Amino acid sequence: MKRGTGKDWEDIAFGGIVADSAFGPRFSGNSYAEDGNVAILRTTDLDDHGRISYDTMPLARLNEDQFKSHVLMPGDLVITRSGTCGIAAMFEDFAKPVLPGAFLIRFRLNRLAEPQFFRYYFNSAAGRMNILSVARGAVQQNLNITNVETVRVPLPPLEEQQSIVGVLRAYDDLIDNNQRRMELLEESARLLYQEWFVRLRFPGHEHARILNGLPKGWSRLPLESVCLDSDGIQTGPFGSQLHQSDYSDSGVPVVMPKDLVSFRIAVESIARIPESLAEKLSRHRMIDGDTVYGRRGDIGRRAFVSARQIGWLCGTGCLRIRPNPVSINPRFLFDALGSPETAGTIANRAKGATMLNLNSSVLRSVPVLVASRGIQDLYADQVEPMAHMVELLSEQNQKLQAALDLLLPRLLRGEISV
Repeated sequence: MKRGTGKDWEDIAFGGIVADSAFGPRFSGNSYAEDGNVAILRTTDLDDHGRISYDTMPLARLNEDQFKSHVLMPGDLVITRSGTCGIAAMFEDFAKPVLPGAFLIRFRLNRLAEPQFFRYYFNSAAGRMNILSVARGAVQQNLNITNVETVRVPLPPLEEQQSIVGVLRAYDDLIDNNQRRMELLEESARLLYQEWFVRLRFPGHEHARILNGLPKGWSRLPLESVCLDSDGIQTGPFGSQLHQSDYSDSGVPVVMPKDLVSFRIAVESIARIPESLAEKLSRHRMIDGDTVYGRRGDIGRRAFVSARQIGWLCGTGCLRIRPNPVSINPRFLFDALGSPETAGTIANRAKGATMLNLNSSVLRSVPVLVASRGIQDLYADQVEPMAHMVELLSEQNQKLQAALDLLLPRLLRGEISV
């Protein structure tokens, strides 16, 4: 690497490199359909770094001619305009036409701009600060096209933008590759659960006697009966016990619903509290084998607590489920909670007009499948190596992201270049 030429870069209004822009269109929620002809990119399909999860986009059945002006093209930049506003992503390609959701703004840039460069810029600390400075709203911040186009952005020569993207994209590619490997491993575990405990094709099933729809020795029991009696299912601390001012960037991690991503605890933006306060809330600490379960909003988010996360706190908005290892294998229980039947039962018991909510008393009586202990343990032996590899890959991605975060501002300030 050599010294960059950042001091010679232009500083322009973002609108100066925008060729076309539009808000994501609105349409009836009844249009969503599993056999839809159009995919919808939502704010929830973007992570905090602007990576798009194409696999989670829902489909809708819409008149393509009616919405053709909104269909995303490769290289389009989308920016979230509400909620966690200011996250930027670049659309690449998809098998079906893709529309941006109503809470996204689509920007199509001109020939002076490399869209991926500006995705990195807006997701950097300086870029996020700039774009949030034009957001409006006291309760919930919002962005509009006019305000975003006034944001001042650096404009290196196009070739230099592309060189910077090449360096940063190498890190992103490694992260994406690891992410795909994690998803494949987790899918393998889910398929194994389906094969053994839904289709009942477990080892030795040919000789099993079926009684009342279950193999002999299996049962369905209330969740509380396979958890520790005194401390089995517990709600995280209430808002009166933890205040916004208690959180910091260092200390003991506190797991919130937002941190439950793809059945793992995402630590990129996890909140922390001082050890002294965590000690006062020690009843909410988690141990190896616990399941932390989101009880607000998107019911069903959960993560298995590993040995590396011992002592972390189950936070506000979550439930901690602590199985009795004598009664049930913790890994088996974690996957049993995600089976379609059990997950559906839990979701149906959630209450709330504005935001769905679960409480510990509702969860206690939820019936869960309890296979024979030998089959449970055999299943856990199969999936534990997969889970361990997922954890290692997740840690590797955290290190890659940390390296990317250190490199990003220096490249975007023109302090170094390739």
